[in-house]
Amino acid sequence: MPQSAINWFEIPVTNMERAVHFYNSIFAIQLEQMEVMGGTSAFFPYETDGVGGSLTKGDGYVPSQAGAVIYLNGGQNLSTVLDRVVPAGGQVLLAKTNIGENGYIAFFLDTEGNKIGLHSGG
Repeated sequence: MPQSAINWFEIPVTNMERAVHFYNSIFAIQLEQMEVMGGTSAFFPYETDGVGGSLTKGDGYVPSQAGAVIYLNGGQNLSTVLDRVVPAGGQVLLAKTNIGENGYIAFFLDTEGNKIGLHSGG
């Protein structure tokens, strides 16, 4: 098995501008947007040898609360990110929850209708 089970992720969106604003706001980042393979993607910053991902708008990309859940890195304390969700237009589905020696998790609903997890050590 490779070092990481995940190589890449794509979060489906219907309104790219709204989604980019939401994720830029909650993570205090700047997603890079570009046209890719007949659709539009906005890329999360990542290290060259790390796992990367994007927001993706195009045929077959349908936001959902059902199915696989990805956990985005909540940093040192996921409360920092989670506290920005509601002001940015999202909804907290599960508040910061201790999962023992593995840190903390939370779930939120983004502006597009995707259920997304957060994970952090603190």
